[in-house]
Amino acid sequence: MPNLSLVKIKISFKVFFMNWTDSLDIAMALDEAYPEVNPSIVNFVDLRRMIVTLDEFDDDANKSGEKILEAIQMNWIEEKE
Repeated sequence: MPNLSLVKIKISFKVFFMNWTDSLDIAMALDEAYPEVNPSIVNFVDLRRMIVTLDEFDDDANKSGEKILEAIQMNWIEEKE
């Protein structure tokens, strides 16, 4: 009978959720989710909708403001370059 040994493997993972202050992470997630979109022509209404529908996004959808959306958009434009 062959020698069968059991190997115990511990698998751990970190679930990462983003909020409005994670502008670079959000920009990277948007770039992955919407590779065909030119971020420089996305208006803030659509940008906000795109962000809150990201699987990793977990914040109050009403907490965004123009400055936050602008920072995310600028980071997304830089990601595209």
